Amino acid sequence: MKKYLAIFNINLLNSLAYPAELVTRALMIVLFMWIFFQLWNVTFAASGAETINGLSLHDTMWYLVLAETLELGRPRLSRTISQQVKDGSIAYLLNKPYDFLLYQLASGLGESLPRMGMLFLLGGGVVWALAGPPPALANWPLALVALAGAWLLHYCANALIGLAAFAAEEVAPFEWIYQKMVFILGGMLIPIDFYPAWLQAIAKSLPFAYMMYGPCRLFVRPDANIFLQTLLGQVLWLAVLGGILALVFHRGMRRLAINGG
Repeated sequence: MKKYLAIFNINLLNSLAYPAELVTRALMIVLFMWIFFQLWNVTFAASGAETINGLSLHDTMWYLVLAETLELGRPRLSRTISQQVKDGSIAYLLNKPYDFLLYQLASGLGESLPRMGMLFLLGGGVVWALAGPPPALANWPLALVALAGAWLLHYCANALIGLAAFAAEEVAPFEWIYQKMVFILGGMLIPIDFYPAWLQAIAKSLPFAYMMYGPCRLFVRPDANIFLQTLLGQVLWLAVLGGILALVFHRGMRRLAINGG
């Protein structure tokens, strides 16, 4: 594992080498959270209730901070793999004494951690000023465990999309579809608690809810049952997506045609 730790450290240091760029790329969350606050403030005011399906305005805003942090901070691995196939640089990676998928995991984690930290700081600062302080520190451990599982699920899904480049090369349409599924069925834009019961049941039977809703919900309203359901769902879908990922990678290697390089 030392080589993957070294890959992680290199990408982590690369991400921290240009702090101005890191801050600039994260500034978009400031605008997003201001817009979300205006929308949800009007929504709660119109409902005449302090809570909607168990979530207050304060809860909803901090839920959205973590959701946006996870979405904007994850590495765009599908684009990276697709570009490596197009320009032939994947041959350089496959020729090295490490596993290609583990290399991408370590590299992506080193890239995303500083970005996620900066996004949370900026977005959280805006929401703190508008809606109040963050949830109690006692809420954080369960959310962090679920957040790690959510990141791994995002990794598996994005790697699968990237590996589609072995056959299709251009993966942007697949990434667009995946992103919209996370937006809607993952509860990124609207917490799943606000959906009708039938749509909640559908969303919670798919992996997208465990990529987004689970950790965000635990962050604002921790619950032992929700934690166990989230953890079980993440383990199940990690096994499914991880198995499919390994199968697709080994089969894709047989039909890989490298352009350029």
